[in-house]
This record gives sequence, structure tokens and C-alpha cells, in this order.
Amino acid sequence: QLPLAGSRLCLYEDGTELTESYFRALPPQTELVLLGPGESWRGCASDIERLLAAFCSQQGAVVEAARRLLTDERAPHRQKLLADLIHNLSENILAEDKEDDKKWFEGLESRFKNKSSYLRHSCESRMRGYMREVSGFISNVHPAARDAYRGIIDLMADKLKSVKYNGCYFDRREEEEAARLCTAEGWFSCQGPFDRDDCPCKHSINPYSNRESRILFSTWNLDHIIEKKRAVVPELAEAVKTRDGREVNWEYFYQLLFTLDNLKLVHIACHKKTNHNLSCDKTRIYRKRKQTYEIS
Repeated sequence: QLPLAGSRLCLYEDGTELTESYFRALPPQTELVLLGPGESWRGCASDIERLLAAFCSQQGAVVEAARRLLTDERAPHRQKLLADLIHNLSENILAEDKEDDKKWFEGLESRFKNKSSYLRHSCESRMRGYMREVSGFISNVHPAARDAYRGIIDLMADKLKSVKYNGCYFDRREEEEAARLCTAEGWFSCQGPFDRDDCPCKHSINPYSNRESRILFSTWNLDHIIEKKRAVVPELAEAVKTRDGREVNWEYFYQLLFTLDNLKLVHIACHKKTNHNLSCDKTRIYRKRKQTYEIS
């Protein structure tokens, strides 16, 4: 039923077009696709595309059918497969506003009108918590140095306010900043543990996809590579105490406490709770004095 001119044979696997010599060299039972003029075949990816297209057009029906099967299913492996299928098909990654994905917002305060605003708020809350820890450490600072320590706290607080507590890292609309931590689609990858190249389990998540992912993402941690409680804050207090007329480089400590220079996003299982055995850079604790030259 196909015209000879313009028709051709391709490998089913990857769409490679066959020549006569290539055809003769193929092993028996190789799967082929016969294409007519104007038709194309990109390998099994074409089948996957058709399957996904069918899923998208009938997504609600597929999810409902899977849920009905799950209620009667007793085999653990089949339960897991059905649960994963429901989870993946329930994703609505591109939706941003509450009206477009109401289920994602279930359990949240009504003031959150889009996904980015909630995730931005979550990041801001973490940064505010770090700021409270730095402020709360003042009782451990030498009494003679507490005023100077308070001054540095005020500078850090003003800096955080000016950048909206770094919440832009979790805002899809702030693409230039957000790209440092995640892609425009909202995928986040685990960056731990700190002493290896990357996460050995390849953890990744998209908190924008559905309600379950949003809740699970709240269990991920921001891990200080140079530890906040064991190293950074005590070093800051010591620097203020022993400054002896020198100016403490508070911006260096700010970077360690509140920015991606020293923070990495990790799955809770990859959060190393033991001592990291890393310390602050002693050469950056104080600002370098400007050289003055006398003209003779």
C-alpha cells in the first residue's frame, strides 16, 4: 500500500535508516519500521511520546482507574507501582497559581496565592531562623564585645532584608537568581554529602509538581558546609572579642551563614550530622587595612 519511491526502512530502536548493505548485516529478528513518504521515526522515543500523549489526554481517567485498583491490591510491589503511577500522573508542574492547582495548596494558609510565594516564604523562614541563632549567641560573647557583636547582627539583618531573605532562590519567576540552585522548571537535586562529588543516591525533587512533593520537600535540609553552630558563629564571636582595633569582615560571615557560598540543599538522608571538621578562612576574618603612602 506504500509507493516504492520515497519509502524506506528504519531500525525500530533508534530510527537509523537502512541501506541495502546495512540491512544484510543485521542479525535475525531485528525489529524494523517501514516508513512512507514524509513519515519519520525517531526510535522508541516515538512510541513513548504517543504513550505519554494518550496518558495526558486521558490522565484523569487513568488516575481514577489506578486508584480503584489500588484499593483492592494486596501485593506490595504492585501497590508501589500503582502509587508511583498516581503520584507521577498527578503532577502539575507548570501550574503556578492557586486557581490552576488547588490540590497543591491544601493545608496551607489562604494568603499564599501561588507556588513560588509559598516556597519563597519557606526559604525566608529558614534564613530568619539562622538569624535568630546568631542573635541568640550573644549571651556567649564576652561582655566587652557585645555592643560590637550587636552592630554586626544589625548589619546582617539589614543585608538580609534588602535581598528579601534570599527567598528568590526558590522563586521560578526570578530566573537569573533561581538558576543558581534549580532549573526554570523547579527541579532540585541533592548536593550532599559535602566530601563527595555529588549525592550517591541521586536524590531529586520538584516541589512544584504536586502536594505530596511539596510536603516531602519540607523535609530536605539546607546544610552549612562550614558548620554554623560549631564553627561560623563561635568564630564570629571570637573575632569580635579579639579584634584589637581591626574591622571584622562581617560580610564574609554573612556569606557563610546565609548564602550558597556555604549552603547546599540536601535530602535528609544525606545531611551529615557529624562534625564536618572544617573551619573559617583565617585570612578573611578581618578586613585588610588600606595601604597609605606618604608623598615626599
